[in-house]
Amino acid sequence: MSFSLDTPSVTSLKSEAKQLREDRVRLGQPITHGAALEEIARAHGYRDWNTARAALPERVAVPFQVGMRVKGFYLEQSFTGLLIGVQMSGNREYFTVTVQFDGPVNVTPTFMFAALRHRVTATIDSRGISPALRGNGQPQMRLTPA
Repeated sequence: MSFSLDTPSVTSLKSEAKQLREDRVRLGQPITHGAALEEIARAHGYRDWNTARAALPERVAVPFQVGMRVKGFYLEQSFTGLLIGVQMSGNREYFTVTVQFDGPVNVTPTFMFAALRHRVTATIDSRGISPALRGNGQPQMRLTPA
């Protein structure tokens, strides 16, 4: 069984159920569409399909997706990179993103020594701006599609 990399929604769970049915047919163990929906709902931690259907939005429009090329500033250092992880927060206001930088980024405020990062995880809003601020009032991360 394969799982979608999208933020869970009714649409993404239905796609997973369709894939599960196709996989089971190939294995010679066909199941009904309803049974596939129930199994997928349980795999995502819901009691049953009806519970998942009530809890999840029909579709989720996410401004950032896994595999997207991005650019921006991390700790006021410019970067370009690849989004390798995106997770929506429980309140659906923020996203936790993991960015693999194209080149190392120095995250120290001084040039006396360097602390190079190749990958970081940060929380951002739908505009790509981190709610966490640095001591000077600037956001920790600003992210935009490249």
